[in-house]
Amino acid sequence: MRVVIARSMPGESFSMDVYANGLVAGLRTVRPEWEFIEVAPYPLDRRDNSWIAGLRRYYERFWCYPRVVMNQKADIFHIVDHSYGHLVYWLKQTKAPVVITCHDLINFYHPENLYARSRLPLVSMMAWKFSVQGMRLADWIVTDSSHTARDVTRLLRVESERIAVVPIGIDLRFRPLPRKQIESFRQRYSVSLDTVCILHVGRTDPRKNILAVLEVVKILKMQGVSVCLWKVGENFTAEQRAIIQAYNLESNVTYLGKLDLDALVQAYNAADVLLFPSFYEGFGLPVLEAMACGIPVITSNVSSLPEVAGDAAILVEPTDVPAMVEAILRLKNDPAYRRKLINKGYARASSFTWEAVAKQIALIYEKVVNKGVGYARSDSS
Repeated sequence: MRVVIARSMPGESFSMDVYANGLVAGLRTVRPEWEFIEVAPYPLDRRDNSWIAGLRRYYERFWCYPRVVMNQKADIFHIVDHSYGHLVYWLKQTKAPVVITCHDLINFYHPENLYARSRLPLVSMMAWKFSVQGMRLADWIVTDSSHTARDVTRLLRVESERIAVVPIGIDLRFRPLPRKQIESFRQRYSVSLDTVCILHVGRTDPRKNILAVLEVVKILKMQGVSVCLWKVGENFTAEQRAIIQAYNLESNVTYLGKLDLDALVQAYNAADVLLFPSFYEGFGLPVLEAMACGIPVITSNVSSLPEVAGDAAILVEPTDVPAMVEAILRLKNDPAYRRKLINKGYARASSFTWEAVAKQIALIYEKVVNKGVGYARSDSS
C-alpha cells in the first residue's frame, strides 16, 4: 500500500511535528512492506510578521501545498493536522480515500487562542473554520481523545461511525534518569534538593491557566515553603510577567525556554511535580511525559485530561487553587502517597506507544481502502 502523509509546515507546531514523526516511525515498524510518502508545505520563516510574509504563507498553505498533495499517487491520504483540513476539498478529486487526524477544536471554545497570534484575527478564524469544515468530507476521522471525538460530532456534525479514537503515543526517551543527572540539572538553575520544583510545559494561552499556577507559587511562598516554578515552552506573556513582579516571584520563577527533547526529559526528571491545570486540552501530552519520567502530576478534571490521566494523577477543578496547593503539600509531606502516584504514572504511560497508535491506524487504512466509503456504518449495523 502506498500511503501519503500530508504534514503541516515544518516548525509551525512542535506538537504536530511530534505527532507526525511518531506516527510515521510507528507505521514503518508495523507495516514495513508499505510505502510511506511524506509531504509538507514549503518552509517559510514564521518569524517574519510582515504583510507580504503573511500573504506568502496563505498562498503556500491554501494554493501551492494542496496542488503538491493532490499530484501524489496514493492508495490513501492521511492529513495529520486538522488545521489543514482544506486539503480534503482538493483530494476528493483524486478519488482516493482520505483520513484526517483531528487533535482538538479549541478555537471554537477559546478563539483568543488564535486571535493573540494573528494580525488579522477575523481572517485567520475564517480560514481556520474553512479548513476544519473540510474534515466533514473525509472518509475517516481519527481523534486523540473521546472528548475531541464528541466535539467533532457536535460541532462539525460528523457521524460518530466515521470517527476513531486513537490516543497519542509518547517517545520512549521520556524515562527516569540517574540521580546524578537530576542533581546536575537542578544545580544548573541553583535549585536545592529541598526546594519544591513545580514544572509547567506548553503554551501561555489563557486556556493554559498560567495565572492559577502563579497563584499556587505565591501561596506556597507565603506559607514558608521553598518553591520554584520552571516554565518550558512559550515564554510568559507581558501580563503574566507583570503578575510575577506584583507577587514578588522573580526569584521563584525561571523560564527554561523551548527545550529540545533531551533537555525536556531532564527538566521533567529534575522537577518535583507537573502542574497542568488547563481549561481545555485536546489530549494533554505533558501529563504522560511527566508520568513516564517518574514525577507526579496535578491536572484538571475537565476536557480530555481525565481520560488521559486515568487514576494516575491528582485531578482538580482548574479554578480551585487551594486544592492545587493542598495536593502539592501532600506530595511533599507524604512520601508513600507520592511513590504510589509515581508507580501508577509509570504503568499508565507505558500503555501509550507509537507502535500501538500505528497498529490501530494501519487497520483503519486497510478497512477504508478495502471497503470504501461508508464501511463503518455497515459494520456497525
